[in-house]
Amino acid sequence: MSDNNVVGQAFVWLNDPLNWQGPEGVPALTGEHVGMAVVATLLAAVVALPLGIWLGHRGRGGTITVIIANTSRALPTFALLLIFASTALSFGNRPVVLAAAIFAIPPILINAHTGLLEVDRDVREAARGMGMSGARSLALVEIPLALPLIGAGLRTAAVQVIATIPLAGLVGGGGLGPIIIGGLATHHFGEVLAGGLLVVVLCLAAEGVLAAGQHYLSPRPMRPQRDRGRRNNGSTDRTTSGNSVKTTGS
Repeated sequence: MSDNNVVGQAFVWLNDPLNWQGPEGVPALTGEHVGMAVVATLLAAVVALPLGIWLGHRGRGGTITVIIANTSRALPTFALLLIFASTALSFGNRPVVLAAAIFAIPPILINAHTGLLEVDRDVREAARGMGMSGARSLALVEIPLALPLIGAGLRTAAVQVIATIPLAGLVGGGGLGPIIIGGLATHHFGEVLAGGLLVVVLCLAAEGVLAAGQHYLSPRPMRPQRDRGRRNNGSTDRTTSGNSVKTTGS
């Protein structure tokens, strides 16, 4: 089968109204996919964020963090799926969510630990000098300064989870995975390509939304230089315009 034929079949599949309707339609499957990804990312964050923040705040645990992260990354996701599916979790969405959550722990843990660890010691001492307790300094000073890295870890984990969830189709789960697995089973490779494209678009959309959220949640002085330069240029332009008006008036 030629590549052009597969692309054409994918285009036909994506333009078929029947594939966008009902409980097995693309919108319903996309919603299920996003829901599974959100739950998996939240589960990973509940485990990894407190641990990473605590270790980074104490300035210790670098070795433990690396060991946990590397161990989690070394576990093959497909093997975890089969193991969980053979337990009381059974087949379906639950083993997929749990396996994806384990897969999402390393980036969240490493970024949270690194973000807290890189907070300037002088800033911490200044907060203590102002009478802040360790917990208050952590909540009001250290975590806000570490937000860019923490947000990057969550963003990376979320996109990885969205890209991993399609494995659900191998264990009877939902989401966009069954489109890909169904196409492979029936040798309809245009359907496989269409499902893959849907996952790619979903990953890109999630990346864009989370990047924007990370940008606006970060403290203003820690936002990219481009934004500050743009504001400074605006101020310079207004000042120049004002001076021009004064000169003209005089």
